[in-house]
This record gives sequence, C-alpha cells and structure tokens, in this order.
Amino acid sequence: MIVKLDMMQTAALAAIVFYFGGYVKSKVPILYKFCIPDPVVGGLIFAAANLIFRETGLLTLEMDTTLQSPFMMIFFTSIGFTASIELIKRGGLQVIVFWLCAVVLCIIQCGIGVTLAKILGQNPLLGLVTGSINMTGGHGTGAAFAPLLEDLGLNGAMTAAMAAATFGLVAGSLIGGPIGRFLIERNHLQPHPEKYDLDFVNGNGDEKLSYDSLMKNFAFLLAAIGLGAVLANFFKRHGITLPAYVSSMIIAAIILNLGQFTQKWTINQKAVETIGAIGLNMFLSLALINLRLWELLDLAAPMLVILMSQTFIMAVYAMFVAYNLCGRDYDSAVITAGFCGFGLGATPNAMANMRSVVERFGEAPRAFFVVPIVGAFLIDFANAIVITTFINYIV
Repeated sequence: MIVKLDMMQTAALAAIVFYFGGYVKSKVPILYKFCIPDPVVGGLIFAAANLIFRETGLLTLEMDTTLQSPFMMIFFTSIGFTASIELIKRGGLQVIVFWLCAVVLCIIQCGIGVTLAKILGQNPLLGLVTGSINMTGGHGTGAAFAPLLEDLGLNGAMTAAMAAATFGLVAGSLIGGPIGRFLIERNHLQPHPEKYDLDFVNGNGDEKLSYDSLMKNFAFLLAAIGLGAVLANFFKRHGITLPAYVSSMIIAAIILNLGQFTQKWTINQKAVETIGAIGLNMFLSLALINLRLWELLDLAAPMLVILMSQTFIMAVYAMFVAYNLCGRDYDSAVITAGFCGFGLGATPNAMANMRSVVERFGEAPRAFFVVPIVGAFLIDFANAIVITTFINYIV
C-alpha cells in the first residue's frame, strides 16, 4: 500500500515525531545523558519503523518535504543574529584563539575523512559526511549539505549524514568529561571564578518575550533571508558558490551589528533563539522522517572506521593542541571538555560536558562564555567555507 502525504501533512507528521522523541527521551535516561536531540530520537525510531514497513511490503510512505528548506533557513539565519562584533571583542583574544583551533579542526576532519574514504575505496564525498559536515557541523549542517552531496553522486547522503551526526553526539559526550577531568587532575588545576565579570558572562537576562517581540524579530529574520538570496545571486555571478543559508547568516549579522552601531533598532536574542529553535526542530524532524535507512547498508563498515578515527583525532587534538593554546589553566581544561562536545556533536553537548566537569571541580566562567560564542555561530561560517572548498576540490 502506498500513502502519499502533502507538505502540510508531512509537517504535521514531523511535529508528532518530534514530541514522540521527547517522550521516549524522558523515559530512557541514557538518551538524556548524551543530549540526543528530541527530533533525532523520534526521527530515527520512525525511520526504523518505515524501513520495516517498506521491506515487508506493508506500507510505503511518500512524503513531500518542501517545508524542510524554509525551516533550515530560519534556523541558520537565527544563528547569524547572534554574531555580535561587540560580544566577540569583549571575549578578547581567547575567543579568536579557540575559534582558530576549531577552524583547523574542521580542515583536519575533512582531510582525514576524504583520505580514509579513498583508502577504503569509497566515494570521497563520504569522507566529508564523516568529516566536519557532521562532526563539527552536527545534524543541522549535515541535513543542509546532504541534498547537494546527493546531487554530486553520493547515494544515501542524508541517511549517512544523520547516522554520522548521531555517532558524533554520543562520542563527543563520552570523551569530553573524562578528558576534562584528566587534564584537571594531572595538572592539579584549580578554578578561579573571582577573576571574571559573572554578570557579563551570564547576560543581564532583561529581554522579554511577547507577541510584538516575536513578530518584529521574525520580520527581521525573513528580511535577512530575502536579502540573503540577493547576496547569494551576487556571489554566484562572480563564481562563488556557497550554501544558501550562509548568505542569509551574513545579512543577519550585518542587520544585528548595524542596529547596535546606530542604535536605531535592537534584536531580541530570546525571541530569535525561540524562532530558531522551532526552525531547527522542524527542519531535523522533516529530514529524519524521510531517512532511507536501506541506503546505509553498504556504507556502514567504512563509515564506522572513519568515525572511530575522527573520535581518536578529536581526543588527541583537544588534549594536546586546544588545551595548550587556550591557556593551560583550569578554564582551558573545561573548554577542552566542551570542545569535544561540539567538535564531534553540537554546542548543547559541549555545554553538557562542561557542566559535568564544573559540577565536580568548580566554576569556569570563561569557558561558558567562549565555547558558546564559537560553537553557536562563529564556527558555522568557517565550516561552511571549509566544506565548500573541499567539495570544489573533490568535484
């Protein structure tokens, strides 16, 4: 039996799957421990059920995922509205150093992935899927690039991307805390929270959510997406091809900083974060319910080899490069634990890793300021450029 769902029915199904994932996560502690996103939990369960229905001939679902792209644009554009130059300046040299560490990691991840894919006789694009696209980028970046990789000849790119990103989430959560603890205990490090401006690090918390603030900031976001399309066409005419969301992120950053400079308008970060979270959850849910797990069978073994290698490289790089460059102090050890979280998974994993370390050893305000700035938006710009450069080289 074949069942066809239009785009609104598919979106409704995605929303149901999202909340189902949250329910399952609340009942399975290990999923909460590893910070697996609700849409990933629900989406993978649905994809597994869909595989069984398809293989047994009981049911074949044909879903219209037209709304997946708009939700993706909403999410990534919301990240652009966090790119405050003033915030980066106040973060100082530490933010720049950590960002450069993360950029170099993106290059290493893509290089390792492509090299191992070639050695294993696989499409080198699979190396990018198991590289910074899904390691540093996570599910969002993986789902965004998968259609392009499909068009370039990598069959099952979306399924492989979601599998790689999920592996990264778990691996990043597993190694981050132990590495942070090892560095602290080996080097006899002690916290010094009194050195930092905690009000600045934690924010002033005075932003309020209301219909007016949500509507105003949603309008800003749509304007950034619209102007981003114009910028993307400008880049394309000059021979520069970037993912569609990058140009919208650039416009969003310009709107934010121009408003701060002229003081003519403000961006409510809570409103933007709320809108972006809705976009991300719907985007991932739509991507995951349409996974074709049957396309992953031939890629499973090569992917596992590459992903295990990426985990080892992440651990070594974090311990011997990031920790030393970020200051070799207590906060640097906590930053290193967080780096493992978003270098293999996502920023929430980084925050969870750091929280587990400070709950045992003491506060690290600098870490909780630096890591979100880099993980939440700075690295996305750089990672998109790194990925695009590798794609152009391979193709």
